[in-house]
Amino acid sequence: MKFKSTIILLFAAVTTTLAQSKQWSLQECVEYAMENNLSVAQFELDLENVKIERSDALGNFLPSLNANTTVSERSGLVTNPNTNIIEPGQIFSTSAGINAGMTIFDGMQNLYRLQRAKLSAIATQYGLDDLQDDISLNVAEAYLQVLSNKEALKVSQAQYEITKQDVNRTKELVDSGVLPRGDLLEIEATAATQEQQIINGEALVLISRINLAQLLQITDYQNFDVMKESYEVPPSEIMSTSPESIYAKALTFRNDIKFSEANIDLAEKDLQIAKGARYPTLSTFFQYNTFYTNQFRSAPDGFGGVTTFRPDFIDQLWLNDGISYGFQLNIPVFNGFATENNVKRSKIGVKRAELQLEQNKLELENTIQQAHVNVKTFGKTFEATQKTLEAQRLAYDYAKERYEVGLLNAFDFGQAQARVDNAEASVIRAKYDYIFRLKILEFFYGIPLSLD
Repeated sequence: MKFKSTIILLFAAVTTTLAQSKQWSLQECVEYAMENNLSVAQFELDLENVKIERSDALGNFLPSLNANTTVSERSGLVTNPNTNIIEPGQIFSTSAGINAGMTIFDGMQNLYRLQRAKLSAIATQYGLDDLQDDISLNVAEAYLQVLSNKEALKVSQAQYEITKQDVNRTKELVDSGVLPRGDLLEIEATAATQEQQIINGEALVLISRINLAQLLQITDYQNFDVMKESYEVPPSEIMSTSPESIYAKALTFRNDIKFSEANIDLAEKDLQIAKGARYPTLSTFFQYNTFYTNQFRSAPDGFGGVTTFRPDFIDQLWLNDGISYGFQLNIPVFNGFATENNVKRSKIGVKRAELQLEQNKLELENTIQQAHVNVKTFGKTFEATQKTLEAQRLAYDYAKERYEVGLLNAFDFGQAQARVDNAEASVIRAKYDYIFRLKILEFFYGIPLSLD
């Protein structure tokens, strides 16, 4: 028994360790967000509503069938249902019936509603896909922010290790009389500042991990982490493609454009439904009714007289039943301008949907043009920061040589080191800004998001 308990505990420990060591790729984050995002879940409920709407439209083609029954008791001056004579008494009665009806023609409105339900399903799916596109970009941005903060933290830690070596070297120079003790204090202050930067960097990494986890609806922030520690600028041919070509291709697959086009189809179908109300409606009906009562009824006795009797329950149901059936034609003549106003509103709806499509196309074109400019701008910024970093490192190496022979004081040496620190931070920010803008432009061209 003790051995089995030990095995279970070891298994639980291994499972927990594996769960804690789980590191997420960008693709895993995107897929998990699609499955657990609350907005996606709400859109999926909209898809369920669309299925119900289609079921409603199909049901309009089927006949209606309803049954009814009534049980009552009346006393006082009542009408005998057998003789239709008003007389004092007490009547117990029950009735039952079946009603059926079906619309034969309604100006094609039922057909248009079924077509509209199918279009609504398509439009809702495009809306869901568009939402997932936005979530993908948001997740990618948050993921890259984690990588950026992690890389910045690693640089801070590496800089701190170098500064600790400088502290030890400065102690030796101070002890040998080459440098004054104030220089040691200056270097130690620099090391303390870098320690604070490391603490801030660790906090930024944690915050960015929390932000990403929240996008994924993950609450175990402490054990959530991404797969990569850093990421280099990927090779890409996207800048060899003109913004006009990217826009032309985006029009063929972008879900926001397809969603707007589907909304035009829906608006046109609403217009057809509104126009259908101008036509007559033809329907057919069938009714069967019967009743039972405790009253006596009269009948000739065969000898010239009249006898009264009360048939039993089953006999009354057969004696008192009746059937009616027929057609009903409803011709719209005047209804307070309601039909024509609905047609006018539907025409406005079509025009509004067409304008929205043009607006979305214009916004897409502007976004792609801006994304193209951003890639160029951030690419040049990244190159410039790299050149700045290289120059600052050379300046730092020269300052360090002068410092170690006593030709430069600790404050100026610390400034040279701070400029290197700032230049390295600028390179990291510029690199990940450039990568994200590059991924956005590729995404508009139909290239899936990936850091592989």
